[in-house]
Amino acid sequence: MDQTLNPASNDILIESNLPGLELHARGKVRDVYAVDRDTLLIVATDRISAFDCILPTGIRGKGRVLTQLSVFWFDLLGDIVPTHFLTADVELYPKPLRALAPQIEGRSMLVKRANMVEVECVARGYLAGSGWKEYCAQGTVCGISLPRGLRESDRLPEPIFTPATKAQSGHDENISLEAMSRTVGPQLAHRLRDLTLEIYKRAASHAESRGVIVADTKFEFGFVGETLVLGDEALTPDSSRFWPGASYSPGGPQASYDKQYVRDYLESIHWTKAPPAPPLPEDVAARTSAKYREAFEALTGRLL
Repeated sequence: MDQTLNPASNDILIESNLPGLELHARGKVRDVYAVDRDTLLIVATDRISAFDCILPTGIRGKGRVLTQLSVFWFDLLGDIVPTHFLTADVELYPKPLRALAPQIEGRSMLVKRANMVEVECVARGYLAGSGWKEYCAQGTVCGISLPRGLRESDRLPEPIFTPATKAQSGHDENISLEAMSRTVGPQLAHRLRDLTLEIYKRAASHAESRGVIVADTKFEFGFVGETLVLGDEALTPDSSRFWPGASYSPGGPQASYDKQYVRDYLESIHWTKAPPAPPLPEDVAARTSAKYREAFEALTGRLL
């Protein structure tokens, strides 16, 4: 399944293969390599997951969007919280990595090794997805009571923090702040809640100025030594629900820039959401690729 990538071409990278480097971890989307005791190389492939399953179909250009959009947000948010990011400029990589530029340029970054907190930190500003389903049934989102009479996709009175357990396989599970406190300790849990909401508000404000609504998003944090840092990715179409502001109309589902298009297709074919995941039709993959690029260009004001 290994493929090489010319960043100027239209090739799809499903699985990286970097000779001479130790594969540290392979996630749903990213391949992580050990560079030295303090540094990792993260390569964002064009794999896509939905309902916590990896699909067999790659999305052209997706890894480049994830990397370069994360770099954009790390820079914008760096005064709120330090990040694990070092550089995405291959010319600044250690010499052995520069020879790998045809595979990794544009879709990789060097980062500090961090001891990651094993909880997803989710911020929700709008009523959508699993939050909407729970609200319809119980009037709550992740156990947080909300006003009666809200519609699907309504803006919440205030953004809320809804943590979740991280799952390498299977579905992530929403948990309460109290449950998170029992896992990581109350002091860290409250610190992560406050950071998550502060970052979300900054990012949502920027996105709104660019005509994009960040309905919800998730972050991962870790420690580099004693320093708490923002890690993994930040505010990408994989980790966020992005809606075009111009077409926003609460009372139902919204058009999106993210992989909701893929989720909707999978729902339409009544897939059981259990592995193996079905392949995507060519037109669904192409439209998803276009949506990822649209998100990048709308949020950054730059062409990919």
